[in-house]
Amino acid sequence: MTKQVLLVDDDAWVREALGQTLELSGLTPVLAASYIEAKDHVSADFDGVLVSDIRMPGKDGFALLEHVRKVDADLPVILLTGEGDIPMAVRGISQGAFDFLEKPCASADFLAVVEKALRTRALVLENRRLRHQAEAGDAAARLLFGQSPQAAELRARARAAARTQADVLITGEPGSGTSKVAEVVHLLSGAAMGPFVKLSAAGLTAEGLGEAFERADSGSLFLDEITALAPPVQFALLEALETSNGTRVIAGTYRDLEDEVTGGRFNPDLFYKLDVMRIRIPALRERTQDIPVIFRHYVAIACEQAALPIREIPADVLARLMAHDWPGNARALMNAAMRFAMGLSDEGEGSDLGLSEQLAQVERSLLIEALRRHQGGASAAARALKLPRKTFYDKLARHGIRAETYRD
Repeated sequence: MTKQVLLVDDDAWVREALGQTLELSGLTPVLAASYIEAKDHVSADFDGVLVSDIRMPGKDGFALLEHVRKVDADLPVILLTGEGDIPMAVRGISQGAFDFLEKPCASADFLAVVEKALRTRALVLENRRLRHQAEAGDAAARLLFGQSPQAAELRARARAAARTQADVLITGEPGSGTSKVAEVVHLLSGAAMGPFVKLSAAGLTAEGLGEAFERADSGSLFLDEITALAPPVQFALLEALETSNGTRVIAGTYRDLEDEVTGGRFNPDLFYKLDVMRIRIPALRERTQDIPVIFRHYVAIACEQAALPIREIPADVLARLMAHDWPGNARALMNAAMRFAMGLSDEGEGSDLGLSEQLAQVERSLLIEALRRHQGGASAAARALKLPRKTFYDKLARHGIRAETYRD
């Protein structure tokens, strides 16, 4: 059950006394002396309830109630009334207050109303969480496309990372989509209702980092290309990771962080702090069977955005796509899909390929994928493709492929 109680009263003695009552009952009081102090604590995901005196200098309890109703109409507000203020309290109930208590009140009565409000709040937040999950579905399945074993492993790693509270390191080649995987981790995590803040690490200052942590409080902060952080900011991030307990950091990079540490360009303590949960995004050339699936998805998006009818994708186009290495990965494939949707041919797409040429391109891509998957081991790749070794080597020679090229 939620345990926070935002207690607002300009009378310091009443504020401290009620705060102590809450603490002794295992609850967490957040004390404020005015509307101004209190309103900064009010948010749609505030994990607690609000207790406020009606009569206060400046803006009173009714003003605070109105503010809360605008931010989150389901956040319970309990009004404290002085002698003779019962009609005002009844007015507060009509305006959406959860309940009211007359001061001074017995501790048991006070706690009974507060705990009832807390149970109500806990139920509201849980229903919201379940509704959000139902609406979002499985973000990994919705946003990370592909039918290959590598794509399935990527989705599994994202789900596993989301279940932990650990910071996450996402690695992948340029254009592979580290920010998309970071968003999936956030959406699947317990912080999904909190903010998801994305920032480029390049040019980020220590002050900017501190502000980003504040904006991402109770959510996730994604830092793109973490190796671009200046050394002082790396140190500031390390300190923030050791002291912050309300923000999860997800870092992305296309560089080898271990090489960066060895070369003295990256803080080793920060590396070990971030490298608790690592997710590697496989390059498109490692999973060519996913290229048609992803390309069709991008074409559908491009056609929808441009209000164009969905174009049929010929087999020869898919064959050429699968035969391409895609050094720009998903970003480059997305650009190609946009050009295709607009009817703009890529180089070579205007020529007609016969069936044998199409099959040859697909065969070449499958041979390369098998060699990459087995780190250039020809025998293992041949077994994976269920080919005799001699046939496999003949095919490599026919396509001009050298197995040693794919060895680590």
